[in-house]
Amino acid sequence: MSPDKIIVIIIGFLAIVFIYWFFLMKKSKAVSVSADTVDIEVLGGYTPEVITIPREKTTKLNFFRKDPSSCLEEVVMGDFHIRKTLPLNEKVSIDITPQKAGEFIYSCGMGMFHGKIIVK
Repeated sequence: MSPDKIIVIIIGFLAIVFIYWFFLMKKSKAVSVSADTVDIEVLGGYTPEVITIPREKTTKLNFFRKDPSSCLEEVVMGDFHIRKTLPLNEKVSIDITPQKAGEFIYSCGMGMFHGKIIVK
């Protein structure tokens, strides 16, 4: 086998390992909300990406969008029946009062960027 084919095989293998790690192995650190509000920065995704909140207590999620991409101009929380537009450089507050424990996903309008709310 020629050296150029060996190099292509090695690069391909490393790319597969990176993609596997990026999408399946990367773990986000959960942020516990001790106050009644949490600020979420929208810039190439959501920061923090995972939020832990208490059950049956109203929590205010403050989204602040800094990313001009059209994908992130909307946040969708299907389990809570919420769909809000996020204007650029403006704070948008969403109040949620989860009635049951579990994990709830939220995403951008196109479903490309995700976050998670863990209710305990």
